[in-house]
Amino acid sequence: MTQDRPVGELLRQWRRRRGLSQLDLAIQADVSARHVSFVETGRTIPSSAMVLHLAEQLGVPLRERNRLLIAAGHAPVVRERPLEDPHLASARDVLEQILRGHEPYPALVVDRRWNLLFANAAIDVFLEGVAPSLLRPPVNMMRLGLHPNGFAPRLRNLGQVRAYLLPRLARQVAHTGDPKLSALYEELLSYGPDGDPPPPPDPADIAMPIRIGHRGAELCFFNTVTTFGAAFDVTLDEIAVEAYFPADEHTARFFRTEAASPAEGHEHLDPASSRGPA
Repeated sequence: MTQDRPVGELLRQWRRRRGLSQLDLAIQADVSARHVSFVETGRTIPSSAMVLHLAEQLGVPLRERNRLLIAAGHAPVVRERPLEDPHLASARDVLEQILRGHEPYPALVVDRRWNLLFANAAIDVFLEGVAPSLLRPPVNMMRLGLHPNGFAPRLRNLGQVRAYLLPRLARQVAHTGDPKLSALYEELLSYGPDGDPPPPPDPADIAMPIRIGHRGAELCFFNTVTTFGAAFDVTLDEIAVEAYFPADEHTARFFRTEAASPAEGHEHLDPASSRGPA
């Protein structure tokens, strides 16, 4: 990890990204505004404990907390190991259990940039008809979902899904400051809107449905997002599990039937083969 910016400058950047004044941060962190000013201007080099305390108050992601510590001359305290690392074997087992346990319905695991790490066999329903270029590693699920040559043409409520996903990604960009996520957001915006603004939510829906055309019929899902709680590893902190549940009996019956007569597919993708370069 290269580091060429002082810790005070980095903290100031995070404070401004969160829309806080020095006084706001000082009150929130229970320190003096003078101390915050001295840290930001380089007149005071904060201890590792103070760096982590300010980072916690600012909601700085774990990955960037290591960068702050290094900038202040301290050793990083949060490990970052590849998912294939033997020390993360128990976490991989948990992910595998979640994916298998969710069958016959689709579930997948993505990293911080929405690149696909793992998926269960039911994910095939989302991959049919997708351009081969979008399935080359790393497979980005945001791009695959909204690209004109991806999943988008099969989405019966593309405008509604787009109106949900783009603000979600924008919030993630604002939270992390990740330039690659920002570039992905700009790319997705360039695909253009899907005609008229999406209709308002149906009062009968309990969550935003995902409606797709499949083999001449319509399948309808709700999705949930699961993350590791209180992760002490950067990789685990940035992983999310997206699980899709049938929103109607027709969809549930379709997947139960498919499970009874499975076809060869993309079962449990290997992270080493699906992730590609970071």
